[in-house]
Amino acid sequence: MTVSILISAPRERVFDYLQDIANHPQFTDHYLVDWHLTRIDPVGLGAGARFRIKAPANRFSWGDAAFTEVERPHRIVEAGRMGKNNRIRTLGVYDLAPAADGGTRVRFTFESVPAKLSDRLMEGLGGRRWLRRKNQRAMHRLRSILEHAEGAGAAPEGVGRRITVAGG
Repeated sequence: MTVSILISAPRERVFDYLQDIANHPQFTDHYLVDWHLTRIDPVGLGAGARFRIKAPANRFSWGDAAFTEVERPHRIVEAGRMGKNNRIRTLGVYDLAPAADGGTRVRFTFESVPAKLSDRLMEGLGGRRWLRRKNQRAMHRLRSILEHAEGAGAAPEGVGRRITVAGG
C-alpha cells in the first residue's frame, strides 16, 4: 500500500522532521495513540516507538516501529511488529524526492506480513482499505504541519505534549 503527497517545503526540512519519531504522533494520532519511545534519543537510526492502533474490531492493538535505515535526505525505513503476540511483521518506507519550486514529494509505502490465516483474513476484510485511508489522512496532516507550522517540529493546534520513553 502506497500513499503520496506533495509538500511545499525543502526536502531536508521534511527529512529532519520525519527522522524524529517523536514527531510522528502529530500527524498519525487520528489512528495511532498512546505513543512511547523505545529509547531516549528519538532521532535517526535505531529510534523507535510503541503505540496503540485504533482500528475497528482490533483486540490486539499494540504495535511498534524502529528506524532501520536512514539515508539523508531521501529515505527512512521503519520495521516493526503488531497484532496478537506481535506476530505480524511490518515495514514502512518514506521516500522523499525533490519537486518543482523547492517542494518535496513524500511517498509512504507500508507492507505487512501476516503470520496466520486469521491475520490475513482480518487484513483482507477491510483492513487494507482502512489503513490506506488513515495513511492518506496522515500525509495530508503532515503537509499541513510542515507548510503552516512555525518550523519543523512545531506542534499544530490541538496537539498535546511531546512523547517520552515508556515509564517516563
